[in-house]
Amino acid sequence: MSGATAPGAAADSQPGARDGRERLLWVLALATFVIFFQAFMVAPVIPQLSAAFGASAERIGLIVPAYLIPYGIATLAYGLLADRIGIRTLMFASLAAFAVLTALTATAHSVTALAAWRVLTGLGASGVVPLALVLVGGMFPYEQRGRPLGWLFGAMAGGMAFGSTFGAVLEPFVGWRGLFLIVGAAGLGVLLLLMPHRGFLDARPRQAAGTLGGLIRGYRDLLGTRRGRRTYGYVLLNSVFHSGVFTWLGVYFERRYHLGPIGIGLALLGYGVPGFLFGPAIGRAADRLGRGRLLPVGLGLGAFAAAALILGLPLLAAAVAVTVLSLGYDMTQPLFAGIVTALGGKRPGQAMGLNVFLLFIGFGLGSLVFGEVLRFSFGTALGVFAAVELAAAVAAVALFQSELPSGTAETISRMRKAAR
Repeated sequence: MSGATAPGAAADSQPGARDGRERLLWVLALATFVIFFQAFMVAPVIPQLSAAFGASAERIGLIVPAYLIPYGIATLAYGLLADRIGIRTLMFASLAAFAVLTALTATAHSVTALAAWRVLTGLGASGVVPLALVLVGGMFPYEQRGRPLGWLFGAMAGGMAFGSTFGAVLEPFVGWRGLFLIVGAAGLGVLLLLMPHRGFLDARPRQAAGTLGGLIRGYRDLLGTRRGRRTYGYVLLNSVFHSGVFTWLGVYFERRYHLGPIGIGLALLGYGVPGFLFGPAIGRAADRLGRGRLLPVGLGLGAFAAAALILGLPLLAAAVAVTVLSLGYDMTQPLFAGIVTALGGKRPGQAMGLNVFLLFIGFGLGSLVFGEVLRFSFGTALGVFAAVELAAAVAAVALFQSELPSGTAETISRMRKAAR
């Protein structure tokens, strides 16, 4: 199993090339963190936005899918454009759009305007993360991608957790408009940090522009193999699970423990801890042991955490369960992304665009499905989601058994042939 040839990996023998590659990885992780921070800082300030605009919380709540759904759809276009015109222009344009449109959201004086700015921001910002994942697939050979992908997905989880926490904590001091202005300025800062790395962004070869038929064949090829179908299927299923549970945890802590916005934010803070602390280590373990061995464990941890929340645990134990839930995410989605980087072949942008598209569509569907099941009770919703995730964990033992380091896979194959 081998991925795309790296622009940065090819230059590893040159002085400073590896250091430059590592610095770029840190900047990409920072960009990912800021974008996910912005995406998830909105939910905890919905009550404040409701009061500011004189609208119901349900109406204000629509600004969350107003961002996520366009974001997911637009990732498909960015991935395809990256294959045709290169990464640098798209990366800078998308990050600049994120910074400017996030800041302009602070000018909204109606719910309609606020939702419109969120739609535009989702469309503009959605190029950064999939292109960052494509870059990692190019800069690192397949057997070394676990650690850098761990950093990027750890940044995603950290952005989700810190956005949920500090959106609630900072709003009383700076106001909701101040939140958007601060994050817009942070996006501009990341753009400036990215400028010195233009050489790495330019190094990726461009693919020839294709026809509509070629585009369809590309998706057919990606989904035409068992490896592709099972990987993309699990990306969608796992994102539905994690988004469904995580999106409604604020309501869970409010109803079960009677916490206010700041208390809820602090209870959710543990969701990003495993990604920050253990993301690279998980990635190294995946490279060394094989993704097929870690994926069932990660899926099982997610199911266990959701099931534990049914039990009415003490508040501290429930917060620990949230941290375990995050560990389950960090042991699955980065590993799936690593497999996707090996599926793309000559169309890495299209492959990763499809991955992020399914990831964000899953985020949206998970929230909606969990909310519908929640009509019965929290215990029912958590139980259904935990049962489906547990079944996925059991099935993954067989479905991903071939996702082992090349040497290990060859050894197992020889042993099986000898046993026949």
